[in-house]
Amino acid sequence: MPQSSFRPNVLFLFSDEHSFRYMGHCPGPCFAEAVDTPNFDRLAARGAVFRDAYCAMPLCTPSRICTLTGLEVRRCGAWTNESVLRPGLITWPETFAAAGYETVLVGKMHLGGNRQFVGFRHRPYGDLTGKCGHQWEPLDAGPKQGIRARTVDAGVSEIPESLIQDNVVAQETVAFLREHRHRAPGQPWFACASFSRPHFPLTAPRRWFERYWPDGVGPPAVPAAGDAFDHPMSVGMRRGFAADAIGREEMLRARAAYAACVSYLDEVIGDLLLRLEADGLLENTIVVYSSDHGELAGEHGVWWKNGWYEGCTRVPLIVSLPEQRRDALPPRSIHTPVSLLDLFPTCCDLAGIPVPPGLNGRSLAGTLREGGEPAVEPVCCDALVPRWGRGTEFRSVRLGNLKYVRFRAAPPLLFDLAEDPCEQRDLLRRGIPASLAKQALAAQTIAENTLDFSAAEDDRLVRDGALHETFRQDLPTATPNLYIMPSGRLINADDALYHPTVIAPDAASACSDWPVPAGEASCQEPDL
Repeated sequence: MPQSSFRPNVLFLFSDEHSFRYMGHCPGPCFAEAVDTPNFDRLAARGAVFRDAYCAMPLCTPSRICTLTGLEVRRCGAWTNESVLRPGLITWPETFAAAGYETVLVGKMHLGGNRQFVGFRHRPYGDLTGKCGHQWEPLDAGPKQGIRARTVDAGVSEIPESLIQDNVVAQETVAFLREHRHRAPGQPWFACASFSRPHFPLTAPRRWFERYWPDGVGPPAVPAAGDAFDHPMSVGMRRGFAADAIGREEMLRARAAYAACVSYLDEVIGDLLLRLEADGLLENTIVVYSSDHGELAGEHGVWWKNGWYEGCTRVPLIVSLPEQRRDALPPRSIHTPVSLLDLFPTCCDLAGIPVPPGLNGRSLAGTLREGGEPAVEPVCCDALVPRWGRGTEFRSVRLGNLKYVRFRAAPPLLFDLAEDPCEQRDLLRRGIPASLAKQALAAQTIAENTLDFSAAEDDRLVRDGALHETFRQDLPTATPNLYIMPSGRLINADDALYHPTVIAPDAASACSDWPVPAGEASCQEPDL
């Protein structure tokens, strides 16, 4: 295809574990948390906000594989955090590259095995070892701290800001796009800047942590109660995540740290967008922001993700067209449920690229350009590994305001999210109102007829069981993130943090006029 500067660029800003409730522009009772996100709010005011957007699987690697392929969990083999993106599946970046776009991924993608590019032509920085790329803290703890450390160690980051991976992602994204414009000014680009926060470790710069701790945080809006509190999967989640061991103060401190991580990410992304805008790199660029899954942050008495709750499965989604940022199109607010699977075909459509056949997602380009709500279609979210006990695999179907959750071997659940946004009243237990009976039957039928749990298990064990070994990546132990040098060498990016060369035990032994007495903490060091 001929190169053309008139074809829009695509900037996909992808975060990790950002709950839909933690956005300043999100309205409604039992819906939004108090959090400062002025840059996300500004982007929303110059774009389209999808109020009810869902991931395809509420776990890092599976959600990302689904998003990159536009396929549901079973079809693309997105089972666990060790899953490998199966060869032969067409990806979003691969499709754009074939259409003449330069494609780059900067940051975390948490892909399994040695298939680390999956259609991207460049990966200058990120988790290239096929393992989780988060920078663990405390710095001397190592990567295997256990579940409880996620909340116990929440607080102020020990890492100098210039080395925090979110900042590095932003810097390397700007650098790549500037170099690309110099090298090929007429070639459009698709760039994915993939950030770690607000995923644990729950640490942030002091200015943000102290914005919320101790006086700027409260308990979760969603209580540890309701009809599903004693459901086998709910019990299994609380046990598996050791949630009952988290006391009130630890819970509040971790919630403050999570909010701080959201606000810090907002600040980093705001700085990134300002730099790109000042350079003219956003003039013809579609900007997309979303996250791979949510975070419960104490909702329902649970933390983390990999469950059917709204806090796990529902994510922020903003799409800002260049026409909206120059006021040629109005901002939009869309309430019809959509899926992250829709991003691949939507961006193809907006860029004038043929949408590959057979995707599970649908294009939302018409809604973005012309306004109005898209047609109501079922939105599915799956977890097809029994992590929380035998038979806890599930398919969740959102159809209109109803949410039906079918399990392999546990009682199903049904919620009316319009009347019960906190998922406290199971209509299958309390009785389905006559006005909802037809829609409830439709949601149940979809959940039961569109997924075979036994066949999915066969695909996981037989079709995909050998992928991790086939595409095993044999590398020495590495720090969480790496750089790819111009020569092609992979080098540890975080050696200065985890394997530092210590020149002096403290600054006082090297600098006679160091103003902080030996043994006292610097104002920049954490108080963990």
